[in-house]
Amino acid sequence: MKFNKIATAFCAAALGMMMLTSCEGGDLFSINAPDWLSSKADSIAAEKAKNQGGEEEIEGLHEDVYNIGKEDLTAGFWTLGKTYVVPAGQKWIAQFNLMVNPDNKYFKNFYVVLNAFNGDLGDEFGVIRFDNDPKKNSEWNTVGTEIDRSLIGGDFQNSSEEDDIDASVQKMNGKITLTVDRSNGGLYIKMTNGSLTKTYTQTSSFPSTGSDADICCRIGVEGSLVSFLGSTIEPIGGYTSKEDKQPLSLTLNGVAKKVLQGTSLEDMLKNVSATIEFEQGVVKDVPASELTFQAVPDIRTLGKKTLVAAYSKTFKGEGASAPVIGTAEFEVVDKMYTSIGATDNSTAFWGAHSDNIKVNPGETFVTTFTNYTNGVSNWNNFCVVLCKADNTEYAVVRADNYGWGDGYGACSPSGGQADWGAWLKAMDGAKVTTYVTNNGDGTADVKAVMLGTDGNTYVQEYNGINTIDPNDFYFRFTVDGSHIEFDNVIGADDNSTAFWGAHSEMINVPVGKTFSTRIKNFTNGVSNWNNFCVVLTRQDNTEYAVVRADNYGWGDSYGACAPSGGQADWGAWLKAMDEAMVTVSVTNNGGSVDVKCIMVGNDGNTYNQDYIGISPTDGNDVYFRFTVDGSHLIFE
Repeated sequence: MKFNKIATAFCAAALGMMMLTSCEGGDLFSINAPDWLSSKADSIAAEKAKNQGGEEEIEGLHEDVYNIGKEDLTAGFWTLGKTYVVPAGQKWIAQFNLMVNPDNKYFKNFYVVLNAFNGDLGDEFGVIRFDNDPKKNSEWNTVGTEIDRSLIGGDFQNSSEEDDIDASVQKMNGKITLTVDRSNGGLYIKMTNGSLTKTYTQTSSFPSTGSDADICCRIGVEGSLVSFLGSTIEPIGGYTSKEDKQPLSLTLNGVAKKVLQGTSLEDMLKNVSATIEFEQGVVKDVPASELTFQAVPDIRTLGKKTLVAAYSKTFKGEGASAPVIGTAEFEVVDKMYTSIGATDNSTAFWGAHSDNIKVNPGETFVTTFTNYTNGVSNWNNFCVVLCKADNTEYAVVRADNYGWGDGYGACSPSGGQADWGAWLKAMDGAKVTTYVTNNGDGTADVKAVMLGTDGNTYVQEYNGINTIDPNDFYFRFTVDGSHIEFDNVIGADDNSTAFWGAHSEMINVPVGKTFSTRIKNFTNGVSNWNNFCVVLTRQDNTEYAVVRADNYGWGDSYGACAPSGGQADWGAWLKAMDEAMVTVSVTNNGGSVDVKCIMVGNDGNTYNQDYIGISPTDGNDVYFRFTVDGSHLIFE
């Protein structure tokens, strides 16, 4: 096998390098972590020891020792632990240590997720989190009205106000006892660390769809760490003992797909970590500093490479009986983004072209890129070619108020720039947005908005290009002593950007119009939602709705829409979405908006996702933008 050959070739080198690394072992709260985290752990452990004298022993509590979250407290939302099935008439008790984040965000603690269970996860009934802010989403429904927020009780209340900051969340630290009791036909939940307690008491049937059905519980974290201790119900997959465990496998995370030539291995590894699976299904994330690496065959030359990583410690940090090895593929490149033309601007006129992009009747296609020029003449910049599918030309228009072709004579150019010398100089590195419109009546318009390197905005328009067949209309880019790069990126290229962590510029969609743009979507591949989102808003950012790539959305105007229904095979779709080429079209119907997504996956298949009839909307005030979640986008 290929893996075995790689492992054999580099195992000896990795073992030699391992002697340079070390890790201190210890219990769950003696971890290799920043000073603030170690200090916090010591204080929690001391408090725990002080209170242990009067602790009540729980009958039937079985050892179940594993972590949920990351030790550096960076785990994202919906990081979940094992699944515990609680049948009707029974009670589940679990104990674990909780460590919350020093940033004092009220929601960064733990939560219990309740689902139907019939041999597998069913409908999600709701979520109850340990914080207790009545103004926030400290608990919520997912299906129907299963979780009634009026039934929440307890002896503490957060006051996070509008900034989400509340120093009192530090009181949540410590040993948590969680009780989920269905013994009386309803549902009673208690979560407490002895000083803070939150309860949920429902005497009516739970769930309402069948109170005699099994439900299951999972503990989740966000920006916190749960160190599980014990459970009275055996989880799916079995209990985990506290005995030390040998490593079984290594999966690399955060390896860049492309690395610019000249980048050192040290710089490449800055965002890299590994997930180590140990015996009994225990999983732990470790930083690059605890691994040894080698690039095969090297990192200096261009081409596809293999990053080999090795880990040689037990779960508690002792020397492992045998190292585990993992690999990831990457490519060393001389340019990071898709470009048209040679990067030294040596490409002659008509020497390089982009793909043709179809524009439907009534549609405007928006494209963003960076323009580079040799600076010799005005025409040494980008050109837009309007054509049929067979490349028969309608017209060609340049960045500098000039064009030609059968359809060009009828158009009205904008008139050019006031200072061509300043414009030409500013075009080397200018950020350009082009708008190509198929008016549907035999005419087309082209508009280029050019943000120069001098900070000034230059506009060039060609309106009324004619002889257009509206059902056979395409455009592409070409260059002349110049090149363009599609380098408009939203989100970190290692897909580490959390939900709502990065946004594109907004695009206005006039009433009765369809505006489209094309992106290359990259995903961490963890969950369906780790892809692009489309945010529909007013100009002041007041939201109509947010729709995702995976047949899900929300917002005041979302409920009226008709989603397309999703994909037949979500697993294949998610895998295909890494580097998928996506065209997103937004139509402003006046009082409603349609969003259509055509996704050409890396498997060559085309996937569709539509949201039709998002309403109500103000036809005179419709904008959209993109955001990401464990993903990143490049506008192409």
